[in-house]
Formats: sequence, structure tokens, C-alpha cells
Amino acid sequence: MGMRMFSWVLALTVLFCMPLSNSYTYEQDVYAINYLYFSLGFPLLPGWRPLGGDPCVDAWQGVECVNSNITAIILNGANLAGELGDKLVNFTSLITMDLSNNQIGGSIPEKLPITIRNFLSANQLTGSIPGSLAELTLLSDMSLNNNLLSGQLPDAFQSLTGLINLDISGNNLSGQLPPSMGSLSSLTTLHIQNNQLSGTLDVLQDLPLQDLNVENNMFSGPIPEKLLDIPNFKKDGNPFNTSIAPSPFPSPPTTLPFSPSRAPSIAPASPSEGPTQNGSKISIVKVVGCVGAGVVLLAIIVLMVILYVSKCQKKIKNGDQTSKSYDLGKQGRPKEPQMTIDFIKPHKGERAIAEPIQRQEYDLNVQGTTAFPMPPRIDKDTVPPIVTGERILGNRAEILKPPTSAKPFSVASLQQYTNSFNEENLIQDGRLGRVYLAEFPQGKLLAVLKLDSRNSNLLEDQFLKLLNIISGIQHQNIVELVGYSVDFGQRLLVYNFFSYTTLYDVLHNDDDLKKKLSWNVRMQIALGAAKALEYLHEGCQPPIVHQRFDPSTILINDDLAVQVSECGLAPLPLSGSETELSGRLPSLFSYDAPEVNESGLYSEKSDVYSFGIIMLELLTGRKPLDRSLPWEEQHLVRWASSQLYDIDALIKMMDPSIGGQYLVKSLSRFADIISRCIQQDPEFRPPMSEVVQDLVRVI
Repeated sequence: MGMRMFSWVLALTVLFCMPLSNSYTYEQDVYAINYLYFSLGFPLLPGWRPLGGDPCVDAWQGVECVNSNITAIILNGANLAGELGDKLVNFTSLITMDLSNNQIGGSIPEKLPITIRNFLSANQLTGSIPGSLAELTLLSDMSLNNNLLSGQLPDAFQSLTGLINLDISGNNLSGQLPPSMGSLSSLTTLHIQNNQLSGTLDVLQDLPLQDLNVENNMFSGPIPEKLLDIPNFKKDGNPFNTSIAPSPFPSPPTTLPFSPSRAPSIAPASPSEGPTQNGSKISIVKVVGCVGAGVVLLAIIVLMVILYVSKCQKKIKNGDQTSKSYDLGKQGRPKEPQMTIDFIKPHKGERAIAEPIQRQEYDLNVQGTTAFPMPPRIDKDTVPPIVTGERILGNRAEILKPPTSAKPFSVASLQQYTNSFNEENLIQDGRLGRVYLAEFPQGKLLAVLKLDSRNSNLLEDQFLKLLNIISGIQHQNIVELVGYSVDFGQRLLVYNFFSYTTLYDVLHNDDDLKKKLSWNVRMQIALGAAKALEYLHEGCQPPIVHQRFDPSTILINDDLAVQVSECGLAPLPLSGSETELSGRLPSLFSYDAPEVNESGLYSEKSDVYSFGIIMLELLTGRKPLDRSLPWEEQHLVRWASSQLYDIDALIKMMDPSIGGQYLVKSLSRFADIISRCIQQDPEFRPPMSEVVQDLVRVI
């Protein structure tokens, strides 16, 4: 009762004094951090104040802010005790909370900020992991290792598709791995060693794990073969390959997990101690001592409240002449707090995201007692800031030389606006990875290419060098790269969304759309694609060879405009389904030029050959290889090349959906361009600039 009454006194006092303190930090964040300070037992932390205060302006140790929002609390190894309390959910923008290597007890709060990443390892947390974990849809990292957690894992992982690193080792967790863990499609590191977990590991077999530790548990049954391919897989101390699983409730260990960074503070139970709700035992003497300490602490706090209120009233009366003046660009925060995520959704009445966002970063002096403000930086971009590691920064472009025009995105923001990379947002399951639609505020649509596992292992330096190349590709007929993300080992490319539909879809999958492709429209599509290749070959220095130019890379929107995708991505290997074919297909079967099949070397002239085949598809409506046709007509290039100079044969081979709306002279010139592009000898193929000029004359 004493602690509950005290919490009400604290809450009312904070709410009463906040309007008097003229705080710059967002009021709801001030309330949340004051309650956390109370729950931790008011530890001696430089800059922290027990009531009110301004964490962002006064540079509270370990507190990081963006504008007036608290975004990180980093107090690793600060000798903290107490508990976490139940008000963490009130933080509006808290992303990183690192309170590891302390003596914090109690249970994990049922409600946490949805933006948070948890680092609570090496404490004395008890109880079970709450099922509300499912609500943390932006969670990317969680460390709860080396605590005193018990019970079974909640079946609450189905919505955590962005979780990359999970460490719950060194606890007393029991039971089987829940089925929802199979939904952790981004999980690369999983440490669950030194628990009492049982059952099999089947639920983990399809995850993209690179580091898995299940040592010293009660797992049984055969190990899935896929897990044996994980680069770092530790499995000792389990009764694997047994036909009968051991009891899921083994005897508890005689010793508790020990962390070198802290000494154990729980004494062995005496006979006079009784059980509590979470199964632990509390000494009656300790209970009495806590009550007495609570009464003393309550008296102290009441005195502090009286002194503080008196001081607040005195400041109002005297005009607070001692207060410092800060010009931090504070603008009209709302009276009612609202949840903000990655600072993309503005509060009601505040400026939109297109207006400048002023950030104040702090270089924390961990050993000292103060923090040193860095010069404020004005960010005039409309793209949300990147969330990397423990701070919100926008400096990935500083790594790129020369600087790239692409903007860094946080994985959290991309997850939010793709609905956690939901299947409903899937645009294309391509040969380099899956492409998802991201719907940003104010109707902004982006396409996010999530590179597949073969390419996600690309070193960051290599990925950033590739970004330098593709971000410099700027042409009206080429899909524009606007951003990227390398957070937590991810390899994501963000483009302006142009269309769901490819030329392949129109020609070979949708008869209704195909009927819209009149002769003139087909010429315009060919011209737009030709201009894209011309720019890559002659407008870029050094020249860029597409290498994979085919109808699936030509996007067509509702206005029948054209943009080419995958430009500059040739260094990336194709997915397994593309590369596991038995050898490269002969030139008659694919879009590759004959010299590519012989030497494996691509050039501008091999792109020209691919373009010639696409023009043949526009002319005939046929695929390069169609085994449903008679044998002599199955291979498009071989069948058509001998008829390109016969006008009667040309008319017969035209796509029937074109109808009769064309000029014979235009058809003849188009066939002539095709003939020169598909020459067997690359020296006889024209450059793309010449192809563009010839197509302009045809139109």
C-alpha cells in the first residue's frame, strides 16, 4: 500500500510541476522517465532529477534525444537496482533502452513502447516473458540473457518479422519452442543456451539463421538437416536423437546463472520464508525492512515535494531570473501527447515532414558527469532518419565517396510502411529478392527490394560501393533509387514506385492489356527502353552494361510509359532458382548474345542483342522459346531472322492483336533495326544511340 500510495504521490507531483518547469523535453517523455527514475530507486546519476527536470536540455547522463523526444536511455553497468515499473509504455519515441549489467529486479512490464529495442541482459529480472511481445512489431533486437526468467516462451512471435537478434540464454525458461518462432523471417542470431527448454528444433529449420546456440537444454529428437548448415551452430549438452523426449519439467539447477559483471544478491531461502506469486521466496525480515524503508522514503519525498513546489511558486513569482535561455526551435507541441514512430507522422498542428527537422545530438562523456552538445544540424530532406545501433543519425551518406544521393532508411520505418513486409504488399518475387510496396504518409509510394539470402551476405563496404554506382543513375526511363538500408546486416534498396506491371505481363499474361498495345504504343515502348540503354552505355562514366535486359525489367504504368529496372545490379548474383540451372541456356533459348554463352563476358553489344529479341517480342507477341509451337517455330530468333526482309512474311508473323493500324514502311524499318541488333557477330550490331535515332524515324 505504501509503495502504491507513493507512486500516486509521485505521479500527481510530476503532473502538477511539469507546467511550471517550462520544460523543452516532451511532457509525456518527462513523465515516463521520472517514473522510471522512481522505480529504479532514485540512483545517483549525473544530471538526473527526482521530479520534473528537462532530460534533453539538461543532458541527463545516458539519455539521448532527437529534438524534444527521448529516443535512447543507455545506462549499461551503472549499478542500478529497483525495478522497471509499468510506465515505460508512455515513452513516445524510445528506440534503444540498454540497462544491461545492473541489478534490476522485478518482472518485465506487460506494456512497452512499440518502437523499442531491449537490452536488459545481466540483471535479476524474474517472472516470464510477457505475451504482449507480439505488439512490438518494430522490434529488431532483444537481449534478456543472464536473468532469472522462468516459465514457457509465449507463442507471440508471429508479428516480429523484423527481429534480427534474440538472446534469452542463461535463464530458467522451460517448455517447447512455440510454433510462432517459425515466423521470424529476419532472424539471423538466436541464443537460447543454458535454459531448460525441451522438444525439437523443427520450428527453426527454415529461418535465415547464421548464429544458433542451443547448448545445455533438454532438446531431443533428430536435428533438422538445414540447421547443420548454419555457419555457427552450437548444440552440445542436449539429448538429441532420442526417441522419447525427456520430461519438460526437469529438476531446477542447483546454481543460478552467474554473470562476471555482477555478484549474486539473492541469499538462500530460510525455512521461515514463504512462496510468492512468481515462485521466488522473500524473507519476512526483508518485507518488514522494505516497509520501514518505504515509510522513511515517503517522508523524504513528501519533504522534497513541499520544497520543490515552494521553489516552483517562487520562480513564477520572481520570473525565474536564474533560468537559462535556450533557442532550440521549439514549436507548438500538442497539449495531448500522441505516439510518434521514426518522426514520420507529425503531431497535429506541427509542421509536416517536408519541413526542416532540427536535431540536437549529444556526445556523452560516460566517465564524467556532463554531456557536450554538438552543433545543431538542419535536415531538409523529406526522408525519415536512419535508425542505426543506438542513435538516430543520417550519416550513412558520409560513408559513401563520392556522396550518394540515396537516403538512409531505418529498417523499422520500412517495416512499418510495408506492413512488416507483408505478402499483401508484395509487388514481385524477383531474381534478386522480393519487392514490396511501402506506403508512406501523404500518399508517397516506394518500392523496397529486399535482397535475398545470397545477396544479404554482401559486405557493407561492397554494398555501399554498389550504391555509389546505382544512385548516380538518373534518367526518366530508369527506375530511380531513392534510398537504402544496411541496419542490422540488412541489404535493402528503396526505389520510387512506378508500376506493378512489366512488359512480360502485358505480352504474355494479360490479353486485355495486350490489346491496348497498338503499333504506335509498341514503338513508344521500344523507344523508351532504347533510351534507357543508350543512357547506361553512353551517358554513364564508366559505361554500365545491364546484362539482364528482358521484358521482366521493363515496367509499364497505366499511361503506358516505360521505366527500366535492375540497372547497375549486374554484380549481384541471381537467386538459387536462376543459378541452379544446368549450365547457361543456348542463345536461341534466352536473351543472352551468342558470345556471352561462349565466354561469359557481357558488353554493350550483348545488351543490344537482348534489345533486339525484345523488339521481336513486340513485333510477334511470342516468347524467345515456346515449346507449344511447331518445332520450326519454337526458337523465335531462328524462326524470324530469315523472314525479316520479306514484307509478306513480316505481316504474317505480326502479333494478331495489333490489327491493321500500321504503315508498311514503318514495319519494314522496324524489322531492319531488329535484324541489325540480333547479328551473331557483335561488331555488326549498332550502338544504342544509333538504334534510338532509327526508332525516332520509324515513329
